[in-house]
Amino acid sequence: MKIGDREIGPGHPPLIVAEMSGNHNQSLERAMQIVEAAAASGAHALKLQTYTADTITLDATSEDFQIRDDESLWRGQTLHELYRSAATPWEWHAPLFARCRELGLLAFSSPFDESAVDFLDGLGVPAFKIASFENNHLPLIRHAASKGKPLIISTGMATLQEIDEAVRCARGAGARDIVLLKCTSTYPASPADSNLQAIPELHRVFGCEAGLSDHTMGVGVAVASVALGASVIEKHFTLARADGGVDSAFSMEPAEMKLLVDESFKAWQALGSATFGPTEREKASLQFRRSLFVAQPMKGGDVFTKENLRVVRPGSGLHPRHYDELLGRRIARDANAGTPLTWDLVRNE
Repeated sequence: MKIGDREIGPGHPPLIVAEMSGNHNQSLERAMQIVEAAAASGAHALKLQTYTADTITLDATSEDFQIRDDESLWRGQTLHELYRSAATPWEWHAPLFARCRELGLLAFSSPFDESAVDFLDGLGVPAFKIASFENNHLPLIRHAASKGKPLIISTGMATLQEIDEAVRCARGAGARDIVLLKCTSTYPASPADSNLQAIPELHRVFGCEAGLSDHTMGVGVAVASVALGASVIEKHFTLARADGGVDSAFSMEPAEMKLLVDESFKAWQALGSATFGPTEREKASLQFRRSLFVAQPMKGGDVFTKENLRVVRPGSGLHPRHYDELLGRRIARDANAGTPLTWDLVRNE
């Protein structure tokens, strides 16, 4: 499958997506700087989130709408307050996407309701991303799928049944290309909760490309996901965590994003194939393996012993597998110490 002009799947390096989320801190200038930093770090795509506080929740202060979890980064706010502070103004999308195109970045977004899908479709996005908290929003998935573009669906919190419902809904509405992202919806997430073994299972069970939406700190979890077949890796991205912002505490800085891009590519290169024997580059090293050499001066007819026949480097003599069978046999002619053993030096008896 393709997202924009980029191939996704086996035989291709993972697509690295920098998620801006609310790290623009309500500054278009900062948002532009994030785009530029993402491109400079080598990320392949930049993703926004498209909603308003009113399209995602109600402006209510009852207990249900308050964030009360002591461990939450956003404790003490109502949902409406949080989303109002984090939302990316819709009028920013076009200039941000234009700057992405200038810098060679794919640019798309997560719509959080049907009106956002239509808005993004009008901007010509190459794909839609369904966020983990929306993967049970089947009307949204259905509407996004109806546009005929690739869907990337995060699976955070979803049961296998709920993932199946989302995939069936998307396919039933016309989605042909779907990527399922393993996601742990805690902020930050613990590597111990990442359960990367789910990535090949998502691919196997649903016949989709699979990847990772990662909220852990650092690059270790994301790089490890490549070995399990992740074809898309998404990480939240900011200029500097010290600058603050709704998602800054678990977002990558530019140097970290560059490290992720570089190391995930190396991990993908390292996968190779299940082949054995020397690679082309290893062939030059074969000469430094061990082989059989005459270790002491010998006269024709002398018997090979543990003293005069040694397994040493380099590799220009007979294979060491012949060592035991040659002990007790005789050398065919005189040979100096350091002579590689060959079959014509062994007397036929």
